[in-house]
Amino acid sequence: MTYTTLQLCSGRGSFEAIPRPKLNLDLAAIAERLRAEGVGVTDVRVMLIVKLECETTLGRDGRILIKTGDPLIAAQVF
Repeated sequence: MTYTTLQLCSGRGSFEAIPRPKLNLDLAAIAERLRAEGVGVTDVRVMLIVKLECETTLGRDGRILIKTGDPLIAAQVF
């Protein structure tokens, strides 16, 4: 799986990583695995909101949104 470079979103409050090609993830299975590791996850059907160092959203298509304006933190979370 390949992701494009982690890039700053237009609002500058988060970074986004986009997979190439797009994926079709089983979010329920991913949520279950994360919870088993003690990670807080909110499943809103079309995406997962994951409680990491900063709030991170994982979309069904594999897109990852990391809510921070700091590129070093974004890279670490990614």
